[in-house]
Amino acid sequence: MARQRQDRANAAGAWLRSLAGRITLVTAAVAILAVLVTGATAFPLIRSAAAEQARQQLARQADAFAAAPAASEALDLRERHLLGPDTYDLSTISPGGAVSGPAAQILSPGEAHQVLSGQKISLTLTRGGFQFLVEGRPLGKGGGIVLTRSLDEVNAASAQLLQRTVLALAAGLLIAVLAGTLLARRLSGPLVTTAAAARRMAAGERTVHLEPAGVSEVRAVGDAINTLENALLASESRQREFLLSISHEIRTPLTAMRGYAEALEDGLIPPEDIVGVGQTLSAETDRLDGFVRDLLALARLEADDFAVDLQPVDVVTLLEQVQRAWQAAATQARVELTLQLPHGESGEPLLVTTDPQRLRQIIDGLIGNALRITPPGQPLVLRAGLEDSPADPTTPGDWPAGTCGVVAIQVRDSGPGLTPEDAAVAFNRGALARRYNGERPTGSGLGLSIAARLAQRMNLNLTVEPPDPTENGACFCIRLPRTPAPPSRRPATDNGPSIIPGSGP
Repeated sequence: MARQRQDRANAAGAWLRSLAGRITLVTAAVAILAVLVTGATAFPLIRSAAAEQARQQLARQADAFAAAPAASEALDLRERHLLGPDTYDLSTISPGGAVSGPAAQILSPGEAHQVLSGQKISLTLTRGGFQFLVEGRPLGKGGGIVLTRSLDEVNAASAQLLQRTVLALAAGLLIAVLAGTLLARRLSGPLVTTAAAARRMAAGERTVHLEPAGVSEVRAVGDAINTLENALLASESRQREFLLSISHEIRTPLTAMRGYAEALEDGLIPPEDIVGVGQTLSAETDRLDGFVRDLLALARLEADDFAVDLQPVDVVTLLEQVQRAWQAAATQARVELTLQLPHGESGEPLLVTTDPQRLRQIIDGLIGNALRITPPGQPLVLRAGLEDSPADPTTPGDWPAGTCGVVAIQVRDSGPGLTPEDAAVAFNRGALARRYNGERPTGSGLGLSIAARLAQRMNLNLTVEPPDPTENGACFCIRLPRTPAPPSRRPATDNGPSIIPGSGP
């Protein structure tokens, strides 16, 4: 029993602390205050109006009696019959000043003399603790008449009106409290729903769509909750995508390191190549360390994306590093990894301005995808070439002024290839993996989408090339604006080859 009382007390306290309870209480308090103020103002006004109305009626009756003295008795009987026997009292004043009737105890000699002198009197007199309305009129042949009425009787007659006013005020108070309760529910209902939705979101539930309702401010809160939900979904989606992508990218150098480690374990690396293998392993370790540093930096700074470090990059040197890094994995998969470079450059480097680590990430993602899909014994071609600058200014890629051609980096596998429908969704996360699950080798479905996102972030043009009738498989191409070679250190008259700063004579 005590527990139930405590629960009811807690529930009452919670309701009083709620918005609905406070609105109801405030509405009730305002209504009560309004009723009190209205009553305090209306009751004196009602009494005053009743007394004034009684005085005016008494004055009209006195005027009628004074105008027809001969008919005074008949008029008195008529008025009493119509208005009641106790409505007023009739008294007379003789020409000698004697007052007869109830007014003898009320009217003073001076007031009686005023009537005899031909003056009308309209007074409120207090006698013996009682107040009376007094109306006196002189008569034409001498003497006068006096009509009196007790003010207490007037107030008693107005009490019924006061009671009705009190009932009306009580009804207004009840309606105000009910209206306040309904208003409180109307205002607090959407807020309660919004709070419940926020708690569900805090508990981890997503896709909690809220239909905004109520007044504009409450609707704004509902819209803000929906906006917050969309922001949370986008943020969590980016976080998941980042974690999946970083784990996918970390596997790439691990694959190269594992391939060389197994080759060393199996004795497949000749002694003269051990130094080169060690260099490759060191480079891949550095790449893996770079990924880990990025992950830690992103977690520390709560960033959403990678930083891009633009610098001149020699594509030929970069692709040679890529070939060496993937050679062991290709050999183990019995795939012929071939590097095709442009000819006729007279040793001049193929320069682009980009982030070398991010460009390497894109190429590694494409090679990893191609190596998985290429059957044993078939070639996997990594190719670099020069193309003319795009004439169409709407072509993806913001080619800077002074561009001298376009460097195209291609990764071509010997797999089953892609249909035009496949090419349209090739960079959508997991699209090809879901489409060809169980039909051809597939990975996590993230490699191409990661490559496309990195290319977009770096303002590169990554495309699926149309199929070549003379070749099998699919071809992915990265296009970058070529950076002009720096001027030669030699005099302008010397037509010898240009020298890249830092590369030696």
